[in-house]
Amino acid sequence: MRNRFLPLLTIIGLSLATLPTITSAATLTNWLPISSITPGAINTAVTQKTIATTICVIGYTKTIRPPSSYTTALKRQQLASTYARYGSTATSIAEEDHLIPLELGGAPSSVKNLWPEIWDGTWGAHKKDQLENKLHLLVCAHQLSLDIAQRAIATNWISAYSKYVLALK
Repeated sequence: MRNRFLPLLTIIGLSLATLPTITSAATLTNWLPISSITPGAINTAVTQKTIATTICVIGYTKTIRPPSSYTTALKRQQLASTYARYGSTATSIAEEDHLIPLELGGAPSSVKNLWPEIWDGTWGAHKKDQLENKLHLLVCAHQLSLDIAQRAIATNWISAYSKYVLALK
């Protein structure tokens, strides 16, 4: 059967060989960062005592977000080396994500906290974004401590998603 998207892929300069194969036979491990390389890192200016003047202030993350020139260069390097497991160096397959998000006090520029997170698939970046938003709401509402939220997302964000997004619906 002919792939109906082949003409579109050709127009935008891609081939089926350049698309990541991770979405077809991925294990949960493929969706998590490599913990020895990306264990997560925190911003020491953000503590339980400072959340009211840092992460719980609207617009706070914009003030500390690293420039895209930094994160794009890092993503290119990671996709070509430590995260070559994705099978592609195309920067469009992933976002350079903070394992511990800025909205939960993650370190903005630490390579220990940044990794190329795949966009598509069951556990793509959009799922983790949902978790980040939920944990941020819980922390700012004082329903969950900052430390617990940071640890949960850094340890295994997929398990944290099940606990804090699916179980609390």
